[in-house]
Amino acid sequence: MAYLVPSEFVTKMVDAGESKIYMATRDALIRAYMAGAILALAAVFAVSVSVATGVPLIGALLFPVGFCMLYLMGFDLLTGVFVLTPLAWIDKRPGVTLPRILKHWGIVFVGNFLGALTVAVLMAYMFTYGFNTDGGKIAQTVAHIGENRTTGYAAYGAAGMLTLFIRGMLCNWMVSMGVVGAMISTTVGGKVLAMWMPVMLFFAMAFEHSVVNMFLFPFGLMMGGNFTIMDYLIWNEIPTVLGNMIGGLAFTGLTLYTTHVKTGAKRSLR
Repeated sequence: MAYLVPSEFVTKMVDAGESKIYMATRDALIRAYMAGAILALAAVFAVSVSVATGVPLIGALLFPVGFCMLYLMGFDLLTGVFVLTPLAWIDKRPGVTLPRILKHWGIVFVGNFLGALTVAVLMAYMFTYGFNTDGGKIAQTVAHIGENRTTGYAAYGAAGMLTLFIRGMLCNWMVSMGVVGAMISTTVGGKVLAMWMPVMLFFAMAFEHSVVNMFLFPFGLMMGGNFTIMDYLIWNEIPTVLGNMIGGLAFTGLTLYTTHVKTGAKRSLR
């Protein structure tokens, strides 16, 4: 496993953020669409394994396969660009401005959502045999997840909203570590191992990931979950997006950048 030291891979993070801002809109949208679709497949795979075995930890152990696949293919998640693109702006890379960053975030959000929604529709049709059955235990499980992670938060009011936001922050702390993990090695095996560990942790801890939720909640609604689209948006997706944005940038992006690129003055030993 060829390992790059932090000063090397953090520079790669900044370079990656800059390149994404210059990417063609078409390319950004397609890459985001594929990332959302693959992560959605990984989510339904993990839920299926958890239901079949009765051991959620096994689902968490296997979920990162989707994350590894999409990043090895060069596809983009909203949670990743939340971390990488601001670093290019902070580093004063030419042409990188806040409006362009926000535009790129919007493109990736739309692409991720469309990809995740496509898989939600396909899975709903498949599990219900063309909406002719109730979808079985997996469909019921996802419907309950949707209820618990929308109206379940709403039942606690402001405390529930803050809990949701914190789970979003903690999620992208771990997921962004996975994004960085893809950059710390020059071998496929090294990249996969470095990505696998933090992503497994976030899924096992049931933290809130905005792109995973773009699949889980539409799928849950199609499977008869007792919550509404507004419940999903207000009591999950919007706070999760904000938590993902702040958590990934604050805990991963800025800490690495400020200590390995824009380091502080050396201490005097006199």
